[in-house]
Amino acid sequence: MPTLVGKEVGPTGYGTMRMTWQAHPPAQEVCFETLSKALELGANFWNGGELYGTPEYNSLHLLNKYFTKYPEHADKVVLSIKGGLKPGQLVPDGSEENIRRSVDETLRLLDGKKKVDIFECARQDPQFPVEHTVEVLAQYVKEGKIGGIGLSEVDAETIRRAHKVHPIAAVEVELSLWSTDILENGIAKTCAELNIPVIAYSPLGRGAMAGAVTSINDIPEGDFRRHLPRFQGENFQHNLKLINEVSSLASRKNAAPSQIALAWIRSLSGKPGMPTIIPIPGGTTVDKVVQNMSGVSQLTDKELAEIDAILKEHEVAGGRY
Repeated sequence: MPTLVGKEVGPTGYGTMRMTWQAHPPAQEVCFETLSKALELGANFWNGGELYGTPEYNSLHLLNKYFTKYPEHADKVVLSIKGGLKPGQLVPDGSEENIRRSVDETLRLLDGKKKVDIFECARQDPQFPVEHTVEVLAQYVKEGKIGGIGLSEVDAETIRRAHKVHPIAAVEVELSLWSTDILENGIAKTCAELNIPVIAYSPLGRGAMAGAVTSINDIPEGDFRRHLPRFQGENFQHNLKLINEVSSLASRKNAAPSQIALAWIRSLSGKPGMPTIIPIPGGTTVDKVVQNMSGVSQLTDKELAEIDAILKEHEVAGGRY
């Protein structure tokens, strides 16, 4: 089982829960039920952050309430928190003052109910070298205030530079059938070489691989995906071919497309030349968590070969952002 900062991750190494934010989030008790079911099923790597919500109420407030009600669950969870942005904005601020503000605010909001096992800046501020970021966070590790340091959306060179300053606990990057960039740009190779786990965010292609989006009209007004190139016009019509092929394979296997997408990521994890890869699908309901954590445990060599052929034939059109 992969271990991050002293805690084992899930019974199979792939139990995760990403706490993103919605315009109309579920009621608190629904959230609590979902979190508890996730933990029951082995999804004990939880990913939250200041950016998931507002400064007045975000995932950290919810986590405080959850662990206040269920203190016995705190030591079972590996908690990764993203911060380092300007308060209330999706803009990186890598100054020492702001990084400290972000970590201190995270600790204040959790109020000792749960330790931060990994803290990462959500984006690297181009005005500050990664060495600066890691040096600031390393002081918090030394003081015992956070367990480890993560990186988010960085390239292979940045990972190497950061790791020289302080061991990196995890690297969070996008990976899915919808986005295979890290398999080709050196990130996966570098993480494997340095024995750094990859935390794969958006493993369902922002819902595309879950079969939830068949046209732009399936995306709610105000959802940022409406502005992403891959969901636009001719790009999306082209990308539907990939989605439909995965759905066809899922149907033949009597599974959900999301289960195929997650099983594909699991098939990559730990293979020769590959790092441990931990997908972090979002899940706001018990049904979604159960679906993500059950069904297809692995794919056959024939099915993996079929997926490889699908990816080569239907290369995704449009940029990630």
